[in-house]
Amino acid sequence: MANQDIAQKSLEFLGFIRQQARELASGHKLPKNLTEWQNQRKHLRQSLIKAVGGFPAKKCELAPHTVGNLAFDGYTVEKVVLQTIPGVMMTTNVYRPQGKGPFPAVLCVHGHWPGAKQDPTVQARCIGLVKLGFLVLAVDALGAGERGVDQALGEYHGEMTAATLYATGRSLAGIQIYENMRCADYLQSRRDVDSNNLAITGTSGGGNQTMYAGALEERFKAVIPVCSVGNYQAYLGVACCMCELLPGALAFTEEWGVLGLVAPRGLMVINATQDAVQFSVAEAKKSLTGAQAVFKQFGKPENVKHVIVESKHDYNQPMREAMYGWVTLHLKGEGDGSPIAEPPVKTVDSEMLRCFQQGGRPVEFQTVPMLAKRFATQMVSKQVKPLHKEHWEAQRILKLGMLRRYVGKQSGRVELRDEIAVAETEHGESLEFEISPEQGVSCGFKWSKGSLRGEAAENIIISSALVGGGLSEKERNWCLENRIDVLEVTLRATGRYEPENNTIGHALDHNAAQWAAWIGRPLAGQWVKDFQAALAWVIAIYETPPEITMVSRGAAVVPALLTTAMQSRISRLVAIDPPLTLVSDRKYGEGQLGAIFPGMLAELGDIGQLFSLVAPRPSWVIAGKNMQAEMLERKELIHSLSFAASIYKVMDSRELHVLSETAREVWLERVFGS
Repeated sequence: MANQDIAQKSLEFLGFIRQQARELASGHKLPKNLTEWQNQRKHLRQSLIKAVGGFPAKKCELAPHTVGNLAFDGYTVEKVVLQTIPGVMMTTNVYRPQGKGPFPAVLCVHGHWPGAKQDPTVQARCIGLVKLGFLVLAVDALGAGERGVDQALGEYHGEMTAATLYATGRSLAGIQIYENMRCADYLQSRRDVDSNNLAITGTSGGGNQTMYAGALEERFKAVIPVCSVGNYQAYLGVACCMCELLPGALAFTEEWGVLGLVAPRGLMVINATQDAVQFSVAEAKKSLTGAQAVFKQFGKPENVKHVIVESKHDYNQPMREAMYGWVTLHLKGEGDGSPIAEPPVKTVDSEMLRCFQQGGRPVEFQTVPMLAKRFATQMVSKQVKPLHKEHWEAQRILKLGMLRRYVGKQSGRVELRDEIAVAETEHGESLEFEISPEQGVSCGFKWSKGSLRGEAAENIIISSALVGGGLSEKERNWCLENRIDVLEVTLRATGRYEPENNTIGHALDHNAAQWAAWIGRPLAGQWVKDFQAALAWVIAIYETPPEITMVSRGAAVVPALLTTAMQSRISRLVAIDPPLTLVSDRKYGEGQLGAIFPGMLAELGDIGQLFSLVAPRPSWVIAGKNMQAEMLERKELIHSLSFAASIYKVMDSRELHVLSETAREVWLERVFGS
């Protein structure tokens, strides 16, 4: 394939996603009056909370515990540990002015600076605010600062760390939003805080936290997101952290709607002229235009302000001074919101501000993967083993209905790029071509004929992997020698269709998976459509369709398994090196985010449990693994497949076959009985 053609193919998926996003965004209408907005507002709040995984029905005790104090000129810093969720500790610094108070208070959330709450960039605004008479609460976001998997500062909480939460539906963004709302609880519990005058500010990822917490928590009278406001459609085509992802957001709003939820409270948006496109001045203006319309409906157009600073991505002194003026107006009722000069600021060594010195964190401290395992275990345990066939059939119908919501309707027509005369093709011949499962997106097929010329094929394998080929050359040759036809599928956004610069850290499909999630169409669901198109092609092209075997490698097991579950024409499923469980208290290893449905553990179950949907048809599981790509121990393997095994038993089927890694070399003989 020519280099130009390869480059074009790598852009195709992004173009498809952007077109889908434009169609969704066209349905987001500005309110014509306040009554209309109030109706939109209720739906938008509910949709936002649902998108991030919901919040606990009952708040736990904050149990604040002061573990240290530091004294400076004119203020002190208290090191306070809070319990935001049962068993989850949040490390914080409370900057308190001298005097009795009560003081207006500002919650300062950090972005992706390596020091988190301890970083000099964060310290600077905290010191400026406390010297201007504000009590300041600076916090470490879940997974960052002192709350990383390891105890050293500087750990990144995105990619495959945040991915451990993804299948639970309790997203990293959602937990951070909820924790910031709990911070409002803490501030209001303090006698030295003027509980009616709270604000929140942060930059970059902290700006996103600010926007969402400010939208949903009305106790924040002033909301100042910095270097973060842009436009959701601008997120498509770039890399953003998992802490900034709201699955399905574009299906119900654009960013202006979230900003509109702040109205009529004080909203100041600060942007830098040299920032990335998703946080750019131009994109922010699009969102602010919509938000300003909402503020006008309240008769408070003066309560939204856009500040543009000649700068790179930052929270620098001009930005801080703009923020000082805004919180002084809205929390103290002083001034007109114009910038206030910054008092002298002297930051300290980051290590001084830690609540727990490195190596001294309590053993019970919950990290992101540990919390994810807790949520996941609770969800997986709710998959109740049925008592009889009728009970299971009712469960199965319900699960398939949930699955169809992720996948969408099956395309009524598959657009063929090439016509193939199957019967007239010579034995051993291979043909490569493309089809469009949906308008604007392609997947690649390589069809190899194992049956003899003029003879009806008895078997065909549909195979795929998310990286590399679904079959090795040796396996393909075995199939051809044994008169088995082969259709190897290159799924959309993989192989030659993969977007450029798609990998972030250990997340191999980080960007494509996020873009798909933004429009509410997870990649795994889109891959099911590709497999459905492959099946439709087989049915259409063969005069008498052969027996179909679905073969997947690695994480492709998820779309392959679910396609098999939905399509009774597929006779059997073979999963080689499949991850069988998403439950882990460790960061996931190298892999694909796109193979995970957000919230799947609560609705569909764990990967190993999903094999139940194929019963009573044969399923072959070869060399089952965990999400760190490690072979499962026998006990873990049995546990991960116990639910599926119980369904096969209920269905009077003994066709759930579990083979060790040694079977990789002979699986074809085992499956096809040669």
